[in-house]
Amino acid sequence: MSSRHLGGTVLPGPRAGGNPPSALNEPTQILPTYPPADELAPAPAVPRRLLRRRLRRNGASVSGLSAYDKVHFGIDEYGRPLRVELASRSLLAGGLSRSGKSGFMSNGVGHMSQCTDARIILIDGKIVELILWKEIADFFVGPDAHLANHVLQVLQQEMDRRYEWLTERRRRKVVKGDGMDLITVWIDELSVFTSVYGTKESQERFLSLLMDLVQRGPAAGIVVVAATQRPSADIVPTRVRDVFSYRVAFRCATEASSDIILGTDWAAQGFDASKIPPNRPGVGYCLADEGRPFRFRSVYLTDDEIDTLVARSLSIRGGLGGAA
Repeated sequence: MSSRHLGGTVLPGPRAGGNPPSALNEPTQILPTYPPADELAPAPAVPRRLLRRRLRRNGASVSGLSAYDKVHFGIDEYGRPLRVELASRSLLAGGLSRSGKSGFMSNGVGHMSQCTDARIILIDGKIVELILWKEIADFFVGPDAHLANHVLQVLQQEMDRRYEWLTERRRRKVVKGDGMDLITVWIDELSVFTSVYGTKESQERFLSLLMDLVQRGPAAGIVVVAATQRPSADIVPTRVRDVFSYRVAFRCATEASSDIILGTDWAAQGFDASKIPPNRPGVGYCLADEGRPFRFRSVYLTDDEIDTLVARSLSIRGGLGGAA
């Protein structure tokens, strides 16, 4: 594998974020602390590629963040930070419109936007959910089933190349010190690609590619975060749901919808996202690996805060992003 696939560096840990509220019924608006924009020198332009990047700034990240660091997504009901190590796991989120799932995803994209060792692939079936991040994405896909499948297939090929690299070195997974970019794939509204657009064959192809990336991708430094507002068995089949290490259920319409995200019978045990009040956006249940679900509230970023992060990202990452 050529060095262009592996270009990168070890970056310092994240800076401290804002102070989280102490209860889930308080508004959560936490903008991570980054250097003022005027402290960031413009980055030199580099050729854009979907999966390749070059070393810049002598390997240092001016934001102090790495894609391999844990991502701050919010707080639990005791006020403790919820930080997820996306570098080794994929995540599935579901919930009704305005329940908080899109804001949840935006916070993760926001973290990656400040990292020079992250690649950001946005697949937005509704266009408007992730559009504010398009300028800093390496690739942006709207409601185009053919293009979405093509991008997933390219990512699958990159994953296979990375497995060859690991095999040659008798390694089991990519780690931060390898200098290999973490490729993050953000899919908002799975239903567009699994039941609405395209043919039955293309929808099955999408699910097959998605499952392969979710199952084998984390070890190769490729992670998927996917969301849907229609948690149903035809959109999120059990075989797909079960391969996601992290599952997050925001307010759902029914117990069955909650269970489709978290897993069978969790609602009957008291972890029922359909019971979350409509006036509590951002509150949800998180199930990590094989543990028990716990309640949390996600960080909320306003449009102005997203614009601030995008501007800083353009200075930090330069030509790394910039989807057409």
